[in-house]
Order: sequence, then structure tokens, then C-alpha cells
Amino acid sequence: MTTTADVRPYGTATGRLVQPAGDSSLGALDPAWVTGLLADAGFLLFRGFRTDLEEFTSFVKAHSSRITLDPARSFHGGEVAQKVDAGTGAVGLHLENGNSPFGPDLTWFLCEKAAASGSQTTVCDGYRVWDAAGDTARAVFGIKDIMYSRRVEEPKWKAFVCHQTEGRKKLDDITFADMKELLGGSVTTTLRLDDDGSVHYAFRTGAAHATLFGSRLAWANSIFGPSYNYEAPRITFSDGTEIPDDLLAEFRRLTTEITEELDWRDGDVALIDNTRVMHGRREILDTDRTVYNAQSYLDPALLAAVRDGRTGR
Repeated sequence: MTTTADVRPYGTATGRLVQPAGDSSLGALDPAWVTGLLADAGFLLFRGFRTDLEEFTSFVKAHSSRITLDPARSFHGGEVAQKVDAGTGAVGLHLENGNSPFGPDLTWFLCEKAAASGSQTTVCDGYRVWDAAGDTARAVFGIKDIMYSRRVEEPKWKAFVCHQTEGRKKLDDITFADMKELLGGSVTTTLRLDDDGSVHYAFRTGAAHATLFGSRLAWANSIFGPSYNYEAPRITFSDGTEIPDDLLAEFRRLTTEITEELDWRDGDVALIDNTRVMHGRREILDTDRTVYNAQSYLDPALLAAVRDGRTGR
């Protein structure tokens, strides 16, 4: 593998554009090098590489210990890529699965065919948002957790459990006990099974929190995010009190100012740190487009290599 690539700034902050400087296979890039680059940049856009579904799948797997999913989407081309199909309207900033206890480390996109206009993916660096926030906002969100609570229909939560457990049980054999087992005794989430087979969960987390690669706080969450395939969650502070409108307005303004766009070209691949950088989408003006999404957990060996490199060990 090689680290030979042309890397340059993308956007106005730390994001990076990566282009081939020789071998145009994504598989030629050293995963440890890619991970280190992501740790600094927050998001990467790979352009000019060979990026069919097979290459994309291999690239995702090379960096991941486990693939996860959105149970409301269907897979395309294997067990990694899911088609992005959340209507045509704009999509608010969010972390992938950030309103649940199962948020992945990494979010991936493959643009097979770019729209002629509109549908840019938006990215917003939570480090920058937190650094720009006022003293009152930082004092409140630095101490108080938020809570997402919602109902999830039986077919969706069972499909999720089936995939997370790698199909060890048939879908019809999945039980509520299997769902609880996935949480592993988590103290941040409560689950309830309702009479219609749906589950209701309440998930507590920080709106501002440490990230995959360090202790620096990022305001990175799904407070402004979509619920296209699901019942919209109720979002409050963890004690059940409402988040004040003035604080929400401040962060809407900040995220609007800091948001950047991935202006897709055919064959582009994006990799986003899902613990630091929120993403969304502009309105789709041209529906003749094909974008795939994948979600995964970073290979612990790659994370350790980045951390060791930063401490000089």
C-alpha cells in the first residue's frame, strides 16, 4: 500500500481533497494514513479514483471492524452500501444514527452519478461550532446532556438487531431480549417494549462531547436532523426540560455560518468522522442522481495507530 496521493484543502477549514498521484485504486491507499488524515481533517473527499461499488465496499471494509446500517434503507451491491433515498427536500444537519445509542464512528458516501444541480451534501465541523459558541451556550451544553426519545416499529428494530448480530438468528426469531443485549448494560439508554411490538427508547448523550480521536469537545449531534423514515424523536435536556429557543437559535445561526458543501462529481467518495462532523443535504433539484451511504466502526488497530502517532510512542 502507498500513502502517495495529492492532498489539498477542501472548503474553508480543515477538510481535505484527496486525489491520486499514480495508482488510482482506493485500495492502494494505506488505511493507517487515511485514518490519520481523517483525524486532522474531520472529512475527506476522494476524487479521481476508481470507485465502483466493489472498490467502495473494499475501501470501507479496509478501515472498519464492523459495518452497521439504517434498517429503513435497502442494501445495494452487497452488505455495505445503502442507497440514499430521503425524498427531495433539504436535510438538516445530523450525525448518522446520532439520535440513537448506535451511532457509527464513520459515515461514507459514494456518488455514482452527480446531480446537474442541487443535492450537495453539507458538512459542519462540530469543533468549529463549539469554539464559536457563546459563554452561556458553552456553560449549559458543557454540563447538561440531551435526550432523544422515540418509538421504532417492530420490523425496523428487528432488522437492525438481525444485522448487528450478523444474522445469528432468523429475523422472525429476534426478540426484545436480543435488542436489550445489544445495549450491553448501557446506563445512557432505557428501552420499553410496547403492546404493538414496537420499542420506545430514551437515549441520553452530550450535545457537545469528545470525539473518536480525542478529548476536544465538538458540538455534534442530531438536534436539527431529519426523521424521514421514522417517527420524529422528542429532544429535550436529559431531565426532561425543554431546550431554550434562544440556545437553539444561536446554534442554528452558527451551524449555518460554518456549514460547507460537498459539491459532488461522478465517482466521488466522502469519508466523515461521525463523532465530530455533522452532515445534511441541500434540496434535490435534479433527481437523476445516485448516491450511496455506508456506516461503520473504525478498526481499533487503526485508531490505536493514530493515537500512538500523536503521542510519539
